[in-house]
Amino acid sequence: MTRLFVATWLPDETSAQLANLVARTAAAGERRLPEVNWHVTLRFVGRADPDQLAGRLADASLPSATARLGPTVVTLDGRHVVVPVTGVDDLAAAVATATKGFGEPADRPFRGHITLARVTARPHQQASSLLGEPVTGTFSISEVALVSSDTRPDGAVYTTVATFPTDR
Repeated sequence: MTRLFVATWLPDETSAQLANLVARTAAAGERRLPEVNWHVTLRFVGRADPDQLAGRLADASLPSATARLGPTVVTLDGRHVVVPVTGVDDLAAAVATATKGFGEPADRPFRGHITLARVTARPHQQASSLLGEPVTGTFSISEVALVSSDTRPDGAVYTTVATFPTDR
């Protein structure tokens, strides 16, 4: 069993835009995620058999989507510094349907986002220098990825297990 999630990776242009944004110094108590880990999670699965899950996704009808970023960097649950992403709800729903019965139940509502940092600061410290920064842009999603996550003390390492095209 492997720790898995289904996501879409960012195109180079979007990653470059966000890299320019996060180039400034991180606030105390803020841990920035490396650019190679930036993605939009469509469904966190948890521990599951990657081959079985890949088989389900290969048979699924996954709608293409246009992801829209912004309008500003916000916090999610007070601990994650994120760029909101809209326009991918139907794709996330199709992924949830295709992967139903695998891993953890998908019981939380979908909230599309790209996590840029995690905040560990105490309330009296500045949470993030990124909050409120404007972010706009769009990108087309032509495939989704089944990704394994190896959590380590210095951060997660993500590996693409397989990719699946969206319907065109």
